[in-house]
Amino acid sequence: MGQCHYNETVGFFYNNSGKELSSHWRPKDVVVVALGLTVSVLVLLTNLLVIAAIASNRRFHQPIYYLLGNLAAADLFAGVAYLFLMFHTGPRTARLSLKGWFLRQGLLDTSLTASVATLLAIAVERHRSVMAVQLHSRLPRGRVVLLIVGVWVAALGLGLLPAHSWHCLCALDRCSRMAPLLSRTYLAVWALSSLLVFLLMVAVYTRIFFYVRRRVQRMAEHVSCHPRYRETTLSLVKTVVIILGAFVVCWTPGQVVLLLDGLDCKSCNVLAVEKYFLLLAESNSLVNAAVYSCRDVEMRRTFRRLLCCLCLRRSAQESPQAPASARSGASTRLELLENGHTLMDSTL
Repeated sequence: MGQCHYNETVGFFYNNSGKELSSHWRPKDVVVVALGLTVSVLVLLTNLLVIAAIASNRRFHQPIYYLLGNLAAADLFAGVAYLFLMFHTGPRTARLSLKGWFLRQGLLDTSLTASVATLLAIAVERHRSVMAVQLHSRLPRGRVVLLIVGVWVAALGLGLLPAHSWHCLCALDRCSRMAPLLSRTYLAVWALSSLLVFLLMVAVYTRIFFYVRRRVQRMAEHVSCHPRYRETTLSLVKTVVIILGAFVVCWTPGQVVLLLDGLDCKSCNVLAVEKYFLLLAESNSLVNAAVYSCRDVEMRRTFRRLLCCLCLRRSAQESPQAPASARSGASTRLELLENGHTLMDSTL
């Protein structure tokens, strides 16, 4: 192990990695900060609304909504972390201490890891509820709580590890360009972990789709082919495409440049796009609220009630309570019947 540089400044490591550390606000910095502040505020407001809706509506006091609430909490945390980054970026980066820099990076890594891990946990629970022909309301609360605890343990581990050991303060030749105080292996592992999560989500939702389509076809053989069965399949396809598409669009660019930097690609100009791709990854915390919560009819109704209460308190007493039959799942409620009995009722 080489000499350790615990007493050096942040600028020392940036110069070592070849990453420019500006002393004044450049037009690029102003654009990034303006966009970043806008996205952060939207992420905070949207996910606060989701958490308030889940807390205020007793119909959402079910295990699957615990996971949706945890996703909103992780994305809310990501909004706070990115907001902190926006106030400590550009020329202000040079004034950070090493501990301050690791705090800034750790907040981002922890929050984004928690968000991605929760997406996988939601996919796993949806898969289990469908395969076990089980209502989401009957999911074991204990297992869902353990999933949430596991998500945050993993997120805190990945977020705190670089500050304590997975850095390059004692091995300057291993420093990355995008995050000059972190080891390139950390970036590579983080990128590959996110890729693994995506592949697992593809496998889980593909299995759910083919299982439900097979059930629909089997029901159609015994019951007159009702248009509702075809609509169920099409809605499920739409849901899967939206979930996986949103993940790919928001995360893939950032994971690619992280992996390239982690593999020490000298010819790759990762620094030219890193800030924009990080902003795109952060926008996933806004997209998640739309994909997983806002597509729920009952959730949208709760949003309207909460917003109306903020604008006009009297409207809360005047708004009619929605019938239970109008409630819909996070995107598609499947209620397949076999021999006149409910076979599946799963909010996908």
